[in-house]
Amino acid sequence: MPRDIRVKLGDNTLQRGCVIENDEVLGRLYGNENGPTIVIMGGISASRFVADGGRLDRGWWSTLVRPDGPIDLNKYSVIGFDFAPSIESESRPKSITTHDQADRLKELLLFNNIGCVNAIIGSSYGGMTALAFAHDFPDMVDNICVIGAAHKPYPIGVAWRGIQRRAVMLGIEAGSPAKGMKLARELAMTTYRTAEEFDGRFDLIETQKFPSKFDICEYLGSRGNAFAELMDARRFLALSESIDLHNIEPELIKTPTLLMSATSDQLSPLANVRELRDRLGGDSELFTFTSLYGHDAFLKEYDAMAPRLLKFCQSLN
Repeated sequence: MPRDIRVKLGDNTLQRGCVIENDEVLGRLYGNENGPTIVIMGGISASRFVADGGRLDRGWWSTLVRPDGPIDLNKYSVIGFDFAPSIESESRPKSITTHDQADRLKELLLFNNIGCVNAIIGSSYGGMTALAFAHDFPDMVDNICVIGAAHKPYPIGVAWRGIQRRAVMLGIEAGSPAKGMKLARELAMTTYRTAEEFDGRFDLIETQKFPSKFDICEYLGSRGNAFAELMDARRFLALSESIDLHNIEPELIKTPTLLMSATSDQLSPLANVRELRDRLGGDSELFTFTSLYGHDAFLKEYDAMAPRLLKFCQSLN
């Protein structure tokens, strides 16, 4: 049965001088505890609940992480991880980095007598954190797999996220943070997906009656409302900025690295990932696949990713 693991760090001073008061690092352990250990991390809205079911915010990668699946819970010990600021914590530092997240993961592992993991698989922000971990604690990880992420953010992505944060701050100033979060998520969805997907999925006008209804806007609004219910505004501000602060020197990473990239990803484009591959200090491989889903491919293209992830995990045995 899955079980939570944790470590209490007390007041944790971060890289840029901010403090998380009473910081508690939370992880979740799945699978065969005697098998190779794999840490799995997702985007900023993901959680430690990698393979649970029954709730919208849980089991976010359970299609891949399951008994007899590509990441087989009969064979591997899998650890999910909560990024800070955690949902459970009331402390909301203004600034946090991927190196801070890596340091918190290190403390969680060491407290639970795990001196080295066989692999870290990280998607989006989790991929950035995996790179930071391999950079900062090379003796604690044998292999990394990075999906939809690189050593630095892409400038247009920084611009889009900056607009999102300003929308959230306007909402906070107006006394309605949820409205700011809703607008930020609506914009974010247009950057996660592709124009081609939206073109094939939506009609321009659902009805000619007044007021006009555009089904794409209805969809974005529903996604915005759902996100505003799950994500605290100040937590979002810290994590969104953390993506834009991410910066790693690839040459210092000697850990064998598998890079996976959807060719349609706007936020971590193939050119960025190729540069990372070429600059990494250790063995590396770039696996690309096509997708209509852009940056969200790591949450959609299971059939495209599964064979390569299976091969990656089998190499850990």
